[in-house]
Amino acid sequence: MAIGVVARLKVQPGKNEEFEGIFAELEAAVRANEPGNNFYSLHKSRADENDYIVLEQYADQDALDAHGQTDHFKTLGAKMGGCMAGRPDIEVMDTTS
Repeated sequence: MAIGVVARLKVQPGKNEEFEGIFAELEAAVRANEPGNNFYSLHKSRADENDYIVLEQYADQDALDAHGQTDHFKTLGAKMGGCMAGRPDIEVMDTTS
């Protein structure tokens, strides 16, 4: 059963370009180095330019666990931290089929 993740992120005003650049690096690293990741994609709110959602899907729990332990996630996640306006709100879900 695949695992879905929705991460809601709030970025500090004026930090959008920096945040999006760092996320693009992270997205490329995830796609290149995590075979258990099915998709990893950033979406920006139309209502509030500082609100983002990351939609993620992993083949299984092991793939999700491995994602959080990668060097690229740790390094680029720390860089993104300077752009954030608070902690992310993360929801983990199971597929139904």
